[in-house]
Amino acid sequence: MREKAILVTGASGEIGQAFIKSFAERDRRSIVAVDIKAIPDDIQPYVVPHQADIQDDDLLNRLVGEFDFEAIYHLAAYLSTKAEHSPYEAHRVNVEGTLTLLRLAADQSDRNNRPVKFIFPSSIAAYGLPNQETKNKHARVKEEEWNFPSTMYGCTKLYCEKLGDYFCHHYRQLDDKRPVMLDFRCLRFPGLISAYTVPSGGTSDYGPEMLHAAAQRQPYACFVREEVRIPFMAMPDAIKSLLEISCAPQENLRHTIYNVTSFSLSAEEFREWVLKSFPGAQITFKPDPRRQAIVDSWPADTDDSAARKDWSWTPDYDVERSFNEYLVPNISQRYQPVRLPRTTE
Repeated sequence: MREKAILVTGASGEIGQAFIKSFAERDRRSIVAVDIKAIPDDIQPYVVPHQADIQDDDLLNRLVGEFDFEAIYHLAAYLSTKAEHSPYEAHRVNVEGTLTLLRLAADQSDRNNRPVKFIFPSSIAAYGLPNQETKNKHARVKEEEWNFPSTMYGCTKLYCEKLGDYFCHHYRQLDDKRPVMLDFRCLRFPGLISAYTVPSGGTSDYGPEMLHAAAQRQPYACFVREEVRIPFMAMPDAIKSLLEISCAPQENLRHTIYNVTSFSLSAEEFREWVLKSFPGAQITFKPDPRRQAIVDSWPADTDDSAARKDWSWTPDYDVERSFNEYLVPNISQRYQPVRLPRTTE
């Protein structure tokens, strides 16, 4: 008999590491962790680790033979800035990788006669507002509004949302015998800020980059204008939302795609919060026109009222708690000088 388990892709990433630790604290099911990078030592005790490409058919066939996956948390992705430099590879990883796993989940659902949960983090990058006037007019954007992304990352995320909805509701719709459908659940995240991992290529990373530079007493030139505004969320709330939507009764979910968010800040307001804890921080603004244009196309805030209504979503970390209790203490600790024990002769 195959062992019941969950599959986590992108296990070595910012979300993956935090998610695995939180999941392991509350659930005893085996966690099969896959990432093209080595699985970090601090999560190795919680997982069955595999360093591999998510499109490695031999690996997936072995895993399906050994494990009965009740849920797939597909966290692997090429992030926004990196995807602009390598759009074809971003499409391969983000779209083709997702399609491979959706098919695996669909086959498992039908084989076991019960839906496999497929949890997919999407992004604010799925939106695309045409100009600043429109952005100012539409302060809080709903899931179905302004889905006109201008980046490869945003395009792939939006397309994967549609693929998930298709496999959830319409897959093999012309067959005489319809299969058991998978259970696709998607969250559209704002800019995520982690205290424990270094920013790794997201276009919203100017916020956490300010914090990491300030904690190291290094100057930082922000690549967007002072007044640009987008929503943010502390990583513990991102993990909370993934766990909560996974546990929500299916009959309560009126949608497959949900916004979740916490607080909205301009780049200057983010700088001011950093300066409260690091008064000597040297943070200037040197906008990069190309990255600035991407952030300008994202909404200033997102409307997460559907998540609040359907599965009682609410963040634990507002802006004050995010900085004072989570970000500043932990990022500061990360860069404390190592003190060697004193020795006596």
